[in-house]
Amino acid sequence: MSLQQVQRLTWLDPDDLRFPPPEQALDDPNGLIALGGDLRPQRLIKAYRQGIFPWYQDDQPLLWWCPDPRTVVTPDSLHVSRSMQKFLRKTDFRVSFDQDFPAVIRACAAPRSYADDTWITDDMQAAYSALHRLGIAHSVEVWQQDQLVGGLYGIALGRVFFGESMFSWQTNASKTAFIHLVRQLGAWNFALIDCQMPTDHLFSLGAQSMSRSDFLQQLARLCPADGPNAWGQSQ
Repeated sequence: MSLQQVQRLTWLDPDDLRFPPPEQALDDPNGLIALGGDLRPQRLIKAYRQGIFPWYQDDQPLLWWCPDPRTVVTPDSLHVSRSMQKFLRKTDFRVSFDQDFPAVIRACAAPRSYADDTWITDDMQAAYSALHRLGIAHSVEVWQQDQLVGGLYGIALGRVFFGESMFSWQTNASKTAFIHLVRQLGAWNFALIDCQMPTDHLFSLGAQSMSRSDFLQQLARLCPADGPNAWGQSQ
């Protein structure tokens, strides 16, 4: 990133929760919009309602992003392959919600290989654990007997779920968590699942790209600041 690009970015005031308009995000790197600030719950909630999320490593300042396009899933777009349908019918996996959030976020933070650095820093784990205690961050756990083998966590605001990370210690465990989550969100009248960044894994499950402008319009409609949180609420 060049000095000119850095100079275009807003350094957030720790005492001011405002973010710059998402349209001011850089094209390269895609979606970087601001630096600094903090991870207090009020700032995180405000960020997500504007389509902005934190993503950084320990040796970096706190970085905030709003990429274009956005990767999303809707309950109706979920794709479950025939082989996965067969697996789900036969597996002994058990799925739960919010049964062990701390274990899920720790597992998501664990390096995937010896050389990996995690972006789920200790500060990030503490921040999202605080949101979990407030009933805003949630986890999905996949168990084999009594062992945690997969899962994911994210943020629920209004009728939008913002997925953060998933992990899998057994084949198909993260897919199982994701499929159960999307189906349950549909039953709770959620309309959109934000997956943030594109991956082949997500596209195989029915994810699609949405322009940032369309995504922000959806957020304004589906998770207004004064709207109820649909997590756990039947249609």
